[in-house]
Amino acid sequence: MTKIALVTGANKGIGKEIARQLGEGGFTVLVGSRDLARGEAAVKELVAEGLDAVAVQLEVTDAKSVDAATSLVARSYGQLDVLVNNAAVIPVGDDAAAGIADDVLREAFEVNVIGLVRVTQAFLPLLRKAERARIVNLSTSLASFELVGDPESRMSTVRTLGYNASKAAVNMVTVMLANELRGTGILVNGADPGNCATDMGGWSAPRTPSQGAAVAVQLATVGADGPTGHVYAEEGRLPW
Repeated sequence: MTKIALVTGANKGIGKEIARQLGEGGFTVLVGSRDLARGEAAVKELVAEGLDAVAVQLEVTDAKSVDAATSLVARSYGQLDVLVNNAAVIPVGDDAAAGIADDVLREAFEVNVIGLVRVTQAFLPLLRKAERARIVNLSTSLASFELVGDPESRMSTVRTLGYNASKAAVNMVTVMLANELRGTGILVNGADPGNCATDMGGWSAPRTPSQGAAVAVQLATVGADGPTGHVYAEEGRLPW
C-alpha cells in the first residue's frame, strides 16, 4: 500500500524539496500550499519528474482551510503516514527583543506555533490510522538556548526574536507531543535544515534546499526503533 505524506508550505524552497525526496522514496505526496495555484505549479513540476503528487490548499492560520484539507485527505486516502510541518515565516519587521513590535511577534507565533499545532491536531486522527506514522516539525539552530546563549556562536548575533522564540516553542510542542504519543507507534521529531538558499534563508545562504530537506526526510522515514522527542540537524542531535 502506498504511503501518504503531507508537507505544509511545500510549493517552494525546502518544503518542495522535502516533497520531492519523499516522492522519490515512493510516497504519494500532498503538497500543502496556502495558494492553490502555486501548489498546482509545484505539483506539475514533480509529476513531470515521475512522482505521485497532489496539490492541497492549506493555510495553517485558517481553521476552515485546515478542516477542508483534513476532510479531503480523509475522503481520498483514509489515513496519513507522514506529516511534515514545514510552513513558517520570518515576519517583516522581525527584530531584537528590545525593539520588536507586538504585531510582528504575534504573526510569528500565529503561523509558526499556533498554525502548526492546529494542523497537527486536525490530522492526528488520520495519523493514528497509519501503522507507523511520523511527524516532523521544522526547527532551527536559532531555537537552541545553548547556541544562542553562547556569545561566541554566530547564532547569538541573529536578532529575530519572533522567529527564534516561536521555533523554540515548536521544540517544546515536539517534545510534549512525543511524550503524549509514546507507545502509539507515532514518532515526533524536529528537523533543522540549516541556512539554505531560499526566500527565507536568502539566496546567498551556503546550503541548498536539497541539503536542507535531507534531515527532515530521514526523520520522516525512520524505523520503529528511531528517536522521538528530539531535534536533529545534519551533524546530529541539536543541543537545546
